[in-house]
Amino acid sequence: MRTHTLAGPATQAPGTLPAREHLPVSATGRPVLDVVIPVYNEEKDLEPCVRRLHAHLKRTFPYGFRVTVADNASTDATPGIAAALAAEVPEVRSVRLEQKGRGRALRTVWSASDAPVLAYMDVDLSTDLNALLPLVAPLISGHSDLAIGSRLARSSRVVRGPKREFVSRAYNLILRGSLAARFSDAQCGFKAIRRDVAERLLPMVEDTGWFFDTEMLVLAERAGLRIHEVPVDWVDDPDSTVHIVRTATDDLKGVWRVGRALATGSLPLDRLARPFGDDPRDRDLSGVPGGLARQLVGFCVVGVLSTLFYLALYSLFRLGAGAQIANAAALLVSAVANTAANRRLTFGVRGRDRAVRHQAQGLVVFAIGLTLTSGSLAALGAASGDPAHSTELAVLVVANLAATVLRFLLFRLWVFPDRRHPTGDPR
Repeated sequence: MRTHTLAGPATQAPGTLPAREHLPVSATGRPVLDVVIPVYNEEKDLEPCVRRLHAHLKRTFPYGFRVTVADNASTDATPGIAAALAAEVPEVRSVRLEQKGRGRALRTVWSASDAPVLAYMDVDLSTDLNALLPLVAPLISGHSDLAIGSRLARSSRVVRGPKREFVSRAYNLILRGSLAARFSDAQCGFKAIRRDVAERLLPMVEDTGWFFDTEMLVLAERAGLRIHEVPVDWVDDPDSTVHIVRTATDDLKGVWRVGRALATGSLPLDRLARPFGDDPRDRDLSGVPGGLARQLVGFCVVGVLSTLFYLALYSLFRLGAGAQIANAAALLVSAVANTAANRRLTFGVRGRDRAVRHQAQGLVVFAIGLTLTSGSLAALGAASGDPAHSTELAVLVVANLAATVLRFLLFRLWVFPDRRHPTGDPR
């Protein structure tokens, strides 16, 4: 009987992720896909679910596979049924955990699995199994890092009650509004991940319950990993034991915790970075600075917002101080905010490492900008004596445009230089 009791997650490997590669076809008998079914007191549905899934994979999946039943401390006959299936069916195994939690079950089984592609689905098989191969194919080919089934895609066909429809769409709107998530369906119990990604990503995911996969997706997306979405046909299970109110409350707490962690830069998401392309030539382009276009766009967006912030501060400070003092104070405050925003958004520097040094260097850049703008104001005052406020603002805008070009070059080459080799590997 292949019944195992597993411990905690695998240790996190150092460094960044390698380039994606198509998984080789292995003749060793090791499964390519491990489908985990987390269960808690599912004695009624477990056996027909596993047999149906096993038959589908046998008929349609061209690689070796395994179905793992992850029992979350069930108190009914579920453990015995899982063990009997594992003893009877060669591709099925059972794992017993003594604590509840879907996220805990997935983390434990995925961390111990030897399959290069890891997936999970709900025991009720609400999702049409014909979507399983399209779900995992981009991971096997090396095109994507994670894959999710989406009930909210245009071509999806979904049968469920209005309450669950409202809750699902409202939850995804919250994710989009608060965490800037771009994936369409966080809660569909039909997801897959490459094992090399899971080894780095899972130790960063704190939740052990229903928010687990949402947190995993948000962190993966923020790290720049590729998430493939598959439209699915989905029929609601009327006998589902999910407590909507309690789950929604826990999810909102999770959104707040993850949002705060992302805002403070406390997560080492740079460890999930992928090199560009799968051809070594793609990572050795001579004379082409990496990420220049993206950095220019980010710098321009931050620059526009910083300029508006600066002008608003200048106008406020000008009510009680002279032009030079108001300019210096407004530029100082906006410079600190500008450096912090460019550090995080434009140049992708996360965490607190060298943050003080970056702000000090940013103040040097601020001093150069102050010299340009103050000199412009002094020249304006010498030329016209008592210029109008609108004229002062116009001169400051022109001076700031000149300072902006120099600021970008200093940020890119001095404050936030690219510390990688031409191949993209970290030093």
